[in-house]
Amino acid sequence: MQTILGSGGIIGQEASYCISEFSDQIRQVSRKPKQVNSSDQIFPADLRNESDVRAAVKGSEIVYLTIGLPYDTKTWKESWPRIMTNTIKACQENNAKLVFFDNVYMYGKVDGLMTESTPYNPCSKKGEVRAIVARQLTEEMDKGNINALIARSADFYGPKASNTYIGPMLFDKLHAGSKPQFMLTADTKHSFTYTPDAARAMAFLGNTEEAYGQVWHLPTDENALTMKEWAELASPFFKRKPKYSLLSPMMIKMASWFSPVVKESQEMLYQFKYDYLFDSSKFSNKYFDPTIYQDGVKTIYNTQYK
Repeated sequence: MQTILGSGGIIGQEASYCISEFSDQIRQVSRKPKQVNSSDQIFPADLRNESDVRAAVKGSEIVYLTIGLPYDTKTWKESWPRIMTNTIKACQENNAKLVFFDNVYMYGKVDGLMTESTPYNPCSKKGEVRAIVARQLTEEMDKGNINALIARSADFYGPKASNTYIGPMLFDKLHAGSKPQFMLTADTKHSFTYTPDAARAMAFLGNTEEAYGQVWHLPTDENALTMKEWAELASPFFKRKPKYSLLSPMMIKMASWFSPVVKESQEMLYQFKYDYLFDSSKFSNKYFDPTIYQDGVKTIYNTQYK
């Protein structure tokens, strides 16, 4: 049995297809889980509840923690450590392997490439939370108390990946016939991980014994683009001119008065003000290469907007 905790998001859904290549016994766990493959088991659970997690993990060989919480610092502080504790305990009780799907918030602002050895230096409250849970799992791994790995991704882009920066700000606006909008500047480079690549790589790592006990950056095109270059790349598919507008700090601040999500996003603006460069060569050199941005954008257009 391979179990996905937090199966409702785009990564959980994509991973379900990929995991099916290794197992026909997949358990979908979330508040309102749905089948992705016809043989999937459905298991409603609240991952903040210890007994729910213990029951959801029972009988599992591999567990994937892919949950995405509401974008709210208070919720993250209250829920993430509890969810990680519940998951670790349940995996230990069942002798299950754990694959933790993680982000890069704990690194903070990095000059140069983010690698698996980049020290944790969060400069946001959400980054502090992610550092706490990553250290929590790493300590248990180092002590030999759990067989686990951390699969870390840059920001997302991909087919039907609506809860992203680039989806609504670039693709949706081009489809609607309006100009893309970007935060602060269009001249800094920003890495994005293609969601099908992230899911495929996570499933592969989970079923590769030698991958455990490590942190892995999931395969991401090394040729990071500026947002201006993203507009130039995507606009021709929509038969639009590569024009865009910028949201200034004042505009973002004003928007935060009316949007809780924008308000919560302000502490993360450093990711757009400075270069955001994600290195996944450890994975790519050993296993397989990422989808290049040109091919990713083409697939997004053909499957979602054409």
